[in-house]
Amino acid sequence: MNDDRAHRFERLHRDGNCFIMANAWNAGSAVILEQAGFEAIGTTSAGIAYSHGLADAASALSFEAALQETREIATAVDVPVSMDSENGYADDPVAVFDNFRRIAASGVVGASIEDYSGDPDDPFYDLELSVERVRAAKESVARPDCPFVLTARAECYLYGHPDPFKESVKRINRYREAGADCLYVPGIRDIQTIRELVAATDGPVNVVMGLSGTPISMGELREAGVTRISIGGSLARATLGLVRRAATEMLQQGSFDFASGQIPDTELCKLFSNR
Repeated sequence: MNDDRAHRFERLHRDGNCFIMANAWNAGSAVILEQAGFEAIGTTSAGIAYSHGLADAASALSFEAALQETREIATAVDVPVSMDSENGYADDPVAVFDNFRRIAASGVVGASIEDYSGDPDDPFYDLELSVERVRAAKESVARPDCPFVLTARAECYLYGHPDPFKESVKRINRYREAGADCLYVPGIRDIQTIRELVAATDGPVNVVMGLSGTPISMGELREAGVTRISIGGSLARATLGLVRRAATEMLQQGSFDFASGQIPDTELCKLFSNR
């Protein structure tokens, strides 16, 4: 773990700050995002899975494949990187502990852990087990001289909990008590609910943008008290959308207008030669 990056990432989460952590799916996309000026980068498990021709699911993308791509991303840039580590690629807290040791050794200075079990019939880990999993992850990466930002996620909105707001607030506040540094409830799509979540939460809150729904600006999120804004797999999906539109253009129109927006080869070679 790079101590300077770790301290920079921890400082970004302090009271009053609001920043965008864009999500990369390989070293090239990470370098482009760093050059654009982002102060931190997250990985996207969805984007990594898509780049391997796989579905967005922990059961499809192996821990080894995700970890290898994460190492390459963390090595390619100088800004702090946080790993989208699904459910820690394990159910049992002991296995979560072991996996987070490997995650921290990959060069990232933060990572997330979900409470989605992967079972559509019983989608949420029991709350006490979820708390133990968060505690195990935090204990695994804790170092007195070097922070590691652990993000704990409550998946209630994504997987159909009957009372998602109340359950999410209960869960993320318990996760905070267990050591989580940043709290994340994906799937909320309106600013009023985001305001209420921040007000009910004891810790920095991450909100994901780039999903469908009413557009919300960074200014509105800052005013609501959001600390971190991520974009999940939306940039990767937008990139694949360009590939599909270009393919349709070439095959149906016989034209190549898509190429007008490309970055020149000389510019990319110069950028990537600095790695």
